[in-house]
Amino acid sequence: SWGTTCAEGPGRHQPTCWQPGLSPPLPSSPGTPRSIAGLYDLERTLGKGHFAVVKLARHVFTGQRVAVKVIDKSKLAGEAAGQLLQEVRCMKLVQHPNVVRLYEVIDTHAKLYLILELGDGGDMFDHIMRHEGGLAEPRAKHYFAQIVHAISYCHKLHVVHRDLKPENVVFFQEQGVVKLTDFGFSNRFQPGKMLTTSCGSLAYSAPEILLGDEYDAPAVDIWSLGVILYMLVCGHPPFQEANDSETLTMIMDCRYTIPPHVSAQCADLISRMLQRDPKQRASLEQIEGHTWLQGVDPSPASRSLLPLTSHKRVSEEEHEIILQAMMCGNIADRDTIQE
Repeated sequence: SWGTTCAEGPGRHQPTCWQPGLSPPLPSSPGTPRSIAGLYDLERTLGKGHFAVVKLARHVFTGQRVAVKVIDKSKLAGEAAGQLLQEVRCMKLVQHPNVVRLYEVIDTHAKLYLILELGDGGDMFDHIMRHEGGLAEPRAKHYFAQIVHAISYCHKLHVVHRDLKPENVVFFQEQGVVKLTDFGFSNRFQPGKMLTTSCGSLAYSAPEILLGDEYDAPAVDIWSLGVILYMLVCGHPPFQEANDSETLTMIMDCRYTIPPHVSAQCADLISRMLQRDPKQRASLEQIEGHTWLQGVDPSPASRSLLPLTSHKRVSEEEHEIILQAMMCGNIADRDTIQE
């Protein structure tokens, strides 16, 4: 079935960070541990699914609020286990200021805990729904450029998201940025090789995924980017009818209408992404270089995340100590760290 997946971040009326298949926030269930390895105090439940519960938590020493995805290993088997492993691998690989961070994974006998960055400003779907007719284009550009920047980074690492939608874009108001979340359907890909798994949410999925065809991984994310931009400037999805069958027909026919208040440049960019033929869709380079996005800073977060010091200001002895600690912690080998 084509369900939806909720975004990590503050969500509708409270901070949330739930994943595919999780329901809205529920009261905390009895019998759940109150802390994790003495490092995080668990608070209220934010979402619940078949094999996972997402909880708000606070780091014992720093007081930082995080979202913790608690996975019951006894309920995790087969395809679900493989999907979770893929999610963790992709999130560990993707370290970007516009992607929600996976801080750490804590593995115990019965549970697996994913410690995730927690947004403070809700998800983009709620934000769009509060603006009838869509956002003003300068504001839409500001957000969309950051999403494109994050996906471009993911694709360079050969990671495809496959569930891009406004619900999976989270606002971080204190940082002044938006970030991608929910890599539950993400996967690694090899350029030129096709994927086959059908996944995602109906209204945002590319035609080739819905047909069950083999598909080019980057192209399906670009289709979803087109849907997101349409929603940002129009205030509603381009393909959403009374029932799934009608919605499916609209997607297959690539039939949508752009309201007259949308600029010609923006409409052109949308049309270049929402192409029925994947080979005709704009590349990420073409999207980033499009006239409509010129003059927009695609990564405002990078300025606020500069390191407190650089390796050039560290003594050779200190540098060697840091290298040894990182290698002992299995961060990477010496050459990779120095590079």
